[in-house]
Amino acid sequence: MNKKTSVKRKGAEKRPEVVISIIDDDESVREGLAGLMQFLEFDVAIFASAAEFLASTVLDKCACIVSDVQMPQMTGFELHGHLLAIGRDIPTILITAYPNDDAKARALSSGIVCYLRKPFDTKVLIECIRSAIAPETA
Repeated sequence: MNKKTSVKRKGAEKRPEVVISIIDDDESVREGLAGLMQFLEFDVAIFASAAEFLASTVLDKCACIVSDVQMPQMTGFELHGHLLAIGRDIPTILITAYPNDDAKARALSSGIVCYLRKPFDTKVLIECIRSAIAPETA
């Protein structure tokens, strides 16, 4: 189920909407990452599958995707490839519980911003997101 939330700081300057999309078939991962994004004051949308994300209205506002690699129907790699094929170069961060060097090399050579092993250091994820959206918020 798509869930979009936002938290605004009192007195904060108005900035363009920056939506971070979290796509993971594990509800606890989705909810945990959504909480982190809210704490960082980003608008966040969460999805249980790549198909759910692709069918959403968030696609046009999405500044960055954090997606699991292994998901039913469409993997994080397949989602990234599909987005590129339809002309949507959305900065993508892949997370996985089953990392390997070949997949990491493939991810980075195909334009994936970061490839992180679960459990990952949240500071590293935050750096990846900030790097991915830097042109959006500059």
